[in-house]
Amino acid sequence: MSDCLFCKIVAGDIPSAKVYEDELCYAFRDINPQAPTHVLVVPREHIASCADVTGDNAALVAHIFTVIPKIAAQEGLTGGWRVVSNVGADAGQTVPHLHFHILGGERLSDRMS
Repeated sequence: MSDCLFCKIVAGDIPSAKVYEDELCYAFRDINPQAPTHVLVVPREHIASCADVTGDNAALVAHIFTVIPKIAAQEGLTGGWRVVSNVGADAGQTVPHLHFHILGGERLSDRMS
């Protein structure tokens, strides 16, 4: 999608602090971190949100969930970490491209907001 911020980051048109990449996904540091470690993991393929995961692209999402623990380990998140994906404006999704937040590096609040 030509006007998608995350598609532009994945393409290298907008700089990012890359943490990980492979042929299916790309991970980079959030520019407005909500925890000491805040990494976004996005599929290279444009998928708008979790609401758009289908049988046709589920393997891609499964791949991302095999990558997330590797990134958490690489980031030294030995005490635990949280994975979040917002769907839609009411949930706080500001970029309409599927992405997963990896949050950690401190004891996180029990409250999700």
